[in-house]
Amino acid sequence: MQHGAKISKRRLDPRITLLIEILDQAFEKQAWHGTNLRGSVRGLSVKQLLWRPSSKRHNIWEIVLHTAYWKYAVWRRLTGGEKGTFPRSPSDWPRIPDRPDSKAWKLDLALLTDQHKLLHQAIIDFPPSKLYSPPPKSKLKYIHLIYGISSHDLYHAGQIQLLKRMQK
Repeated sequence: MQHGAKISKRRLDPRITLLIEILDQAFEKQAWHGTNLRGSVRGLSVKQLLWRPSSKRHNIWEIVLHTAYWKYAVWRRLTGGEKGTFPRSPSDWPRIPDRPDSKAWKLDLALLTDQHKLLHQAIIDFPPSKLYSPPPKSKLKYIHLIYGISSHDLYHAGQIQLLKRMQK
């Protein structure tokens, strides 16, 4: 695991270990299913990031910001974090920067990675006894949020792969 130093000091519940493994495979670790979210955006030009199949469809850059937001949203539910603290706006489907260049892209890619790391740590710290209970004002259980965000990453990784192929 990428964050092995953090988790090697105590034995994690096997359910938490599995959820971390699923989360990391969907985001950045090698897996049987193919390209993960992080791999799907590796090496893209700004032109590729901004391309959209039609004016009413999202581009890759927007999808990356959307996935960063939902990692934050799940982190917030797991930790009880304050609503409205995501660093971009609007929260879901944040606007791309006014000057979409490679420097701005690196910052937004770092935002995605940082949100993943925060979520990863929140799952490590999450009490296993609460996995099958719902967060306040929710019908979903915490475990559904955790494996759901992994599925969300894979869904959008596939979408990005398709957008890249459509550009050729």
